[in-house]
Amino acid sequence: MEKKPFVTLEQLEKITKDFPTPFHLYDEKGIIENAKRVQEAFSWNPGFKEYFAVKATPNPAILKILKDCGFGTDCSSATELMMSEAVGFSGHDIMFSSNDTPPEEFKMADDMGAIINLDDFTHIECVEQVLGHIPETISCRFNPGGVFEISNGIMDNPGDAKYGMTEEQIFEAFRILKEKGAKRFGIHAFLVSNTVTNDYYPMLAGELFELAVRLEKETGAKVAFVNLSGGVGVPYRPEQEANDIFAIGEGVRKAYERILVPAGMGDVAIYTEMGRFILAPYGCLVTRAIHEKHTYKEYIGVDACAVNLMRPAMYGAYHHITVMGKENAPCDHKYDVVGSLCENNDKFAIDRMLPRIDKGDLLVIHDTGAHGFSMGYNYNGKLRSAELLLKEDGSVQLIRRAETPQDYFATLDVCEEMKKYL
Repeated sequence: MEKKPFVTLEQLEKITKDFPTPFHLYDEKGIIENAKRVQEAFSWNPGFKEYFAVKATPNPAILKILKDCGFGTDCSSATELMMSEAVGFSGHDIMFSSNDTPPEEFKMADDMGAIINLDDFTHIECVEQVLGHIPETISCRFNPGGVFEISNGIMDNPGDAKYGMTEEQIFEAFRILKEKGAKRFGIHAFLVSNTVTNDYYPMLAGELFELAVRLEKETGAKVAFVNLSGGVGVPYRPEQEANDIFAIGEGVRKAYERILVPAGMGDVAIYTEMGRFILAPYGCLVTRAIHEKHTYKEYIGVDACAVNLMRPAMYGAYHHITVMGKENAPCDHKYDVVGSLCENNDKFAIDRMLPRIDKGDLLVIHDTGAHGFSMGYNYNGKLRSAELLLKEDGSVQLIRRAETPQDYFATLDVCEEMKKYL
């Protein structure tokens, strides 16, 4: 698929007069339209709810947009719970899916009325101790082990993942939780990350629906929902074909009709947690070329670095790059596009064929709307960038200011010499 920025050079030139690069920019119109597509794709299930993974894009302005679209939030930490509550999420609109969980965070989630999703069998005892009870609605995370395969081969290896319970453990967990007062149960599983195939969700749903039928039959526990979690990906590379959310929703519906309905479980709600699919294509990192270097390779240095977008350095992940104003120019120059960290993996692109880049050119790095800003850090004393929202009416809203040296030093017990910077 062709990669086109959701913003024009003219718009960026105007924006950069008020907000210096680098910054993350989000497309409100695109987010809302995509949220509506997801809701429509699963509208056949009356209880459907998308719990947006806050970890993907933890910004209240983004969460507010998704709340208005009818979404809930999936939280994995105390601060994500706090942010969700501050935006107005409450009760079962919040799913608390964490692992290696500090006991006090179970207490915070329960006080908010959130649905607790247990990652491990031993957490049952922890939850009961810290809460003094077992919530009436509770979920358990399942890991089938082994490898997960679909028609085009092995997708991932759940057996190596730290998440979830074995099948034996989840059956025992349901029995114990039911004895201790739980009345409504959920099943959750996350087996594969960033799949670009319409087959993943339907196949996962089939496995979880069959598990749900056996759990309800053998333990007597009422399975109220099945949470397919995330894993539905986006085409980071232009040659990839995008997922069809309507085909995915239809595939899940067919599995539901084939497995759950005949078992008398046609009231089970479907939940999802599609952080990447919801947000990634509707965010970009805007940066400016500030240096060029000609040694054994051709380098373009930009004013962003891996602290603004860690995925290429951490995973070797591909992010498409558009040189603004040169969209139709021939890609006849081979560059490494790099940042300024003292790390050789601080590269947004390696041997990438691009149009000639001149100092001062604006570059759009695509698909950073999820797991972009949120994975940022402060190595080398670098400061995190601003986040901006391109509104439906074309205006721009600052939704997170850029960090300052004062922010960086604020947690230090500073010496007298440092105080002049605060």
